[in-house]
Amino acid sequence: MTLDAPVPAGTPARAVAPIGGTAASLPRRVLRHGAYEALAMLRNGEQLVLAIVLPLLALTALVITPLLDAYGPDRIDIAAPGVLALCTMSTAFTGQGIATGFDRRYGVLRFLSTTPLGRSGLILGKAVAVAVVLAVQLVVIGGAAALMGWSPAPAGILPAALLLLLGSAAFTALGLLVAGTLRPEATLAVTNLVWILLAAAGGVIIPAASLPAAAEPFISVLPSAALGDGLRTALVNGVLDPFACLVLLAWAALASLAAIRWFKWS
Repeated sequence: MTLDAPVPAGTPARAVAPIGGTAASLPRRVLRHGAYEALAMLRNGEQLVLAIVLPLLALTALVITPLLDAYGPDRIDIAAPGVLALCTMSTAFTGQGIATGFDRRYGVLRFLSTTPLGRSGLILGKAVAVAVVLAVQLVVIGGAAALMGWSPAPAGILPAALLLLLGSAAFTALGLLVAGTLRPEATLAVTNLVWILLAAAGGVIIPAASLPAAAEPFISVLPSAALGDGLRTALVNGVLDPFACLVLLAWAALASLAAIRWFKWS
């Protein structure tokens, strides 16, 4: 048997070299684990509802109701970037946080951290899984929005991709921070509550500048507002928002450092 032999279904990705064999490189182990986690997320019915069904319902509701009429000439131009930001939050923060919290409870994290994958490989694999699921969401939600008449600015595609990358890094780090410091039940409650609060008043759907003036300075530095406003600027106006990039980068760095410092593996 070699490392390239098929791994039985349901077995976590790992790279233990047999006698006379050679261990797979770290990037290969990370990609294998990322693929395993992504498939596990997409095969989970609850995760699939959170990742695909709810964003589609949100997009449809925002387009057919007058909620966004005051924020732009076309509802779909405001709704689509906001829903893509919601997808990033749900997958990187809520989904990954809850999954990691229960993996920690059942000893999965402790087990995988002792394999050749290692702790760094495990975290990188989770980031890869988030990126894969987010790519699926982009195709589905973007395709649905296009059918509703959405036509994003071509010059804003690359800036939007950068913002989504930074946003997924920031929210993944925040999700891991919560999952690594709280009990699984508390992680479940906190991640869902924070997601609801940010979705409702965090600048994701409604631009931060349109919220009450007293709250706008605080909301504008939240990762949710940076991602939502940054995506709208990129996909509507075709330009990169440097402030949004800096805010997301700062949150990713601070949350990562905090997770490294306080994350509990068991």
